[in-house]
Amino acid sequence: MMQMNWTIKDWQNAYAEGDIQLNDLLSYVAGIGNDNHAWIEIATFEQVTQQLEIINAQNPEDLPLYGIPFAVKDNIDVAGFHTTAACSAPLYLATTDAYVIAKLKSAGAVVIGKTNLDQFATGLVGTRSPYGAVTNSFNPDYISGGSSSGSAVIVANGTVPFALGTDTAGSGRVPAAHNNIVGLKPTKGWLSTTGLIPACRLHDVISIFTLGVDEAWQVAQVMKGYDAKDDYSRAHPNTAPVAFSLGKIAIPDTLEFYGDTQSEQAFEVALTQLEAMGYDVTPIDFTVFNQLAETLYNDSWVSERAFAIDQLVERDDVLSITRQIISQADNYSAIDAMSAEYARAALSRQIQHVLSEFDALMVPTAPTIYTIDAVNADPLTKNSHMGAYTNFVNLADLSALALPNVIADDGLPRGVTFIAMTWHDEALANFGHQWQATLKTPMGTSQHHYQSDKSQSLIPLSTKFDSDSSVELAVVGAHLSGMPLNYQLTDRGGVLSEKTQTAATYQLFALAGSTPAKPGLRRQSGGRAIAVEVWRIPKARFGEIVNEVPSPLGIGNVELADGRWVKSFICEEYGFADSTDVTHFGGWKAYIDSQSSPKI
Repeated sequence: MMQMNWTIKDWQNAYAEGDIQLNDLLSYVAGIGNDNHAWIEIATFEQVTQQLEIINAQNPEDLPLYGIPFAVKDNIDVAGFHTTAACSAPLYLATTDAYVIAKLKSAGAVVIGKTNLDQFATGLVGTRSPYGAVTNSFNPDYISGGSSSGSAVIVANGTVPFALGTDTAGSGRVPAAHNNIVGLKPTKGWLSTTGLIPACRLHDVISIFTLGVDEAWQVAQVMKGYDAKDDYSRAHPNTAPVAFSLGKIAIPDTLEFYGDTQSEQAFEVALTQLEAMGYDVTPIDFTVFNQLAETLYNDSWVSERAFAIDQLVERDDVLSITRQIISQADNYSAIDAMSAEYARAALSRQIQHVLSEFDALMVPTAPTIYTIDAVNADPLTKNSHMGAYTNFVNLADLSALALPNVIADDGLPRGVTFIAMTWHDEALANFGHQWQATLKTPMGTSQHHYQSDKSQSLIPLSTKFDSDSSVELAVVGAHLSGMPLNYQLTDRGGVLSEKTQTAATYQLFALAGSTPAKPGLRRQSGGRAIAVEVWRIPKARFGEIVNEVPSPLGIGNVELADGRWVKSFICEEYGFADSTDVTHFGGWKAYIDSQSSPKI
């Protein structure tokens, strides 16, 4: 029987063990309620059936997200569903899938509905919708955060294991913080926005909500990719780091919590955890960040929002708060727009210069949280407070990851966001894995804690989830952690991904005359599993490692215990001459330890 609060891995295990069947999704979706006003359109029997028929015609092993239900913010097109952008009447019936939706469906995922949002993604509170204010998953008197309100709440409540939002000024991060989940805000252009109704097209991204960061990364690997139909899509440069390397995190030198002592105390908890993880924390002058954040709604950038909305509806047909915001565009000229762009570029350059000295910047995702009544009484001011630490990120072309932190004494979650340079998404995800592995807070509204093998930096990538930034390299000998050549990996930004074994078809030999001592790995029927470490090496640095490999060793492919094939150190056949078979030790470290142990 399907259960709430299942992660992607839980769903996959249930299918694999036969506990559920694909058609069980029909009854599961039929039982979904809408108590939080999170949904605008829940899938019908026919809409789900059509998707299942396509999946049933394929081999489940070819579908990495086989039968995984997910939801989509209702400003992203899904074929056969209406797109409303939270207008009182649907804008149109979508006939084609957005680029990322098509990718997720092709991986076997199933759309089970469209979620509520602040109208036209204009807001950070989740109250600006004719379909009702989306209530917080912990306390219905409080805001859920927006604009991706519905998507965040149904992930927090465990209805789906992942959902898509969007993020221009914080819409994929603020709701994550208010509902104790992960919000992955990618580098602009990494995930296509074809099929998205724009808010500010220059700065929009599609975001991902999950309970755990590993699964957000897994979903991103399916969605990623250059899209020639998206004028703002960008090819990944393959030069970005895969892990933090400086051990330094910046924080704002002054922080505003608008009188919320619970949020202030929560940030102190985050600082304590960060320092316990071994990071140096440095306060930085936040003036330039604040200056850039203020331009998003207080400068001609609001003209982008007006342009997007005016293409679809009359202004009289939108909510009064939406109309009030976009009408500010009438006060700006083309000269103002160019001036705003020049100012954005100058401030962004300053911000990037500051952040280049750090692995990331940590901020409170939102400085406080308000009741729905408080927001309704003062909608503009309270909304602006939500964006205090989010508005500048896309304007400065940065990557970001919103992470859970604590459940405060008032029973409401307080989250933090880590912000890094462009294309540092994988480094953020690796850090987020470590953060959640250390965190004591349950995921979403459940009592389930993040399950993680702390020997792994991030969920191992199967061949279906190739990384844009890194190559998986299995090491078996002198490059293992603590061994003499491990520095060749770490000096190039390599990060340990997992400790595992090869398939049970290998022999291990101590090569004669090698300094430092090195093994040779040979594939052989009748062999056994050999202990290895899998490291992620930045693609741009992988060639340097290959260049250093001495004869008779080389780089080839090795099969792991789970059936994956990854790059690894292998040995030419002539290298085994005069070598010693040490296969029975099961790994190089065990063999080395045996050589240093006293003989009895």
